[in-house]
Amino acid sequence: MKYFDAPLSIADIDFIHKTYGEYVKITADLENNRIIVGCDLHADGEKILLEKGGNDDNIWGGGIDIIIKYITATAMLNLRPRLNNDSMEILDPKRRSDFIELVRKYFNKLWQ
Repeated sequence: MKYFDAPLSIADIDFIHKTYGEYVKITADLENNRIIVGCDLHADGEKILLEKGGNDDNIWGGGIDIIIKYITATAMLNLRPRLNNDSMEILDPKRRSDFIELVRKYFNKLWQ
């Protein structure tokens, strides 16, 4: 698992692909614009983001398929009934969009 607070280089993406495979889990702090890539459990990434000053309400999970460049917003971590999210999917359109935009920003070299 690896912490990032700036967009990834091609070398970073190659390392992630070789180390974690085609599909990698991502835990993202939507408020502080940080991500953890390659978690076994999204909750492992959440722990690190909380230690770095994140707020639990702003940390969400999903992943990216590096080959087909497809971002998902699904994780057990996203089950948050107190935030009206009773699904593994990020249901709130703004949060979902923010998650996808943040992942796309970090992995933007994939689309260049």
